[in-house]
Amino acid sequence: MPAMLSTQPHGLPHPHMQTEQGPQQRQFNPYTENGGTILAIAGKDFSVIAGDTRQSEGYSIQTRYAPKVFRLTDRAVLAVNGFAADGNMFVKKVRQRLEWYRHAHAKDMPLRAIARLIQTMLYARRFFPYYVYNILGGIEEDGSGAVYSFDPVGSYEREACRAAGAAQSLVQPFLDNQIYFKNQTPAPGTSHPTHLPLPTVLKLVIDSFTGATERHIEVGDGLEIYVVLAKGASTQALEGIRGIQETTVTNDGERVFIIQRELKKD
Repeated sequence: MPAMLSTQPHGLPHPHMQTEQGPQQRQFNPYTENGGTILAIAGKDFSVIAGDTRQSEGYSIQTRYAPKVFRLTDRAVLAVNGFAADGNMFVKKVRQRLEWYRHAHAKDMPLRAIARLIQTMLYARRFFPYYVYNILGGIEEDGSGAVYSFDPVGSYEREACRAAGAAQSLVQPFLDNQIYFKNQTPAPGTSHPTHLPLPTVLKLVIDSFTGATERHIEVGDGLEIYVVLAKGASTQALEGIRGIQETTVTNDGERVFIIQRELKKD
């Protein structure tokens, strides 16, 4: 007669008996998304780089002032967005490399070289990447404005404008229409301008973030706009702007200004 299983009342297994369990999986995600939006626009002899200051996770606001735009040199400004911890560490490492270059060559690294440096630094970490989207804006050696956009593993290209972050899907189509003139037909006998003037670009940047703040919960609180001017470029467009500060360090000719604005806090 086969042996009977020892059971408790109502047919339950004995508490000391081992029951079979399937494999259990444990997961750890080192990344998170901290919201916010950045953008950059290149002009004829200037670049404008901007980002909001809200840092959030889900429906929680962690801080209302977490800068996403950082001055690297008097001709280069870097905007980072994505995982805030990775972004802050990446900016720290880029600044360290630029400081080494400055000590070795007694001058600042050119913008296109900074773009290549960022590309190699991101690609070197491709198996455990920095979870950040970078936009580099500034002035090239020929005095023209330039914008470089990067994905987290280093693929990059030079563009006239680029937005990234939580509200990218709202801001980028607006920039495509206003900067690249997509879906716009010029008046007969005229053509679209190659570059927009600085006052127009500043208005577009403010409008972009005002609209994104109205429609996206992860964008808001404050706005920081960096303006990089080429050597000899006029500052007339910046005169009379409230809250503007100059952050230029060297006497090489290029100048950097920062404009701060309030955005909705709800």
